[in-house]
Amino acid sequence: MAAPPDSLLRYCPPQLISRRGDRASAGARSAMASPSPPPRTPGAISPSPKHPQELLNAILPPREWEEAQKLWVQEVSTAPSTRRDVVQLQEQLDRQLQQRQARETGLCPVRRELYTQCFDELIRQTTVSCAERGLLLLRVRDELQLTLAAYQALYESSVAFGVRKALQAEQGKALMEKRIAELEEERRELEKQVSEEKAKCEAIEQQEVERREIEEKKHNEEVLFLKRTNQQLKSQLESIIAAKN
Repeated sequence: MAAPPDSLLRYCPPQLISRRGDRASAGARSAMASPSPPPRTPGAISPSPKHPQELLNAILPPREWEEAQKLWVQEVSTAPSTRRDVVQLQEQLDRQLQQRQARETGLCPVRRELYTQCFDELIRQTTVSCAERGLLLLRVRDELQLTLAAYQALYESSVAFGVRKALQAEQGKALMEKRIAELEEERRELEKQVSEEKAKCEAIEQQEVERREIEEKKHNEEVLFLKRTNQQLKSQLESIIAAKN
């Protein structure tokens, strides 16, 4: 693990704790010499420690890393700050924001990280001069982090809800499109059936017209035949009557 990157929070020079071979014994000696403080909860840190370094370690834990099989520890600096230090902190913040290309608006992890480091440095500077004021700033920082975490959870929940609704809408859209396609196919099939039935009706009507014409023609022929037959019989009857007279 390489050394941690530069931070806006001021640290003391790193100290070599142990090598890989004697890390356990060194850790035991360190634990016996200065026991580590219990896990911190908001408002649980004593405002009047014996050593300012202990309070700073409880507020801003030291960072550890391993390099070249050596364990290094770097604690937060207890050096008091001046007005010049605050100005330099502001300049360093602006420079880091520009160098790391942090976004000026919207969500930006880089900008949030740098402002968090800046806030921690202000807490360190304040705690060195006034422990009570530093603890109050710590409570403010913790409350802000809880609020940000709540908003982040709410944002992730709303995004998940939106994605779920979008998927449901997309699925519903696909089902509706499938249903529309089925209805279109059914409509085309019904139109085809209607066309077939119309063709059948027209064919039947044509057949009926032709049959009626044939029957009318046949009827007319029969009438003419009967008329001719009747006329012949009438003529024959008149001839017979005339012959008797």
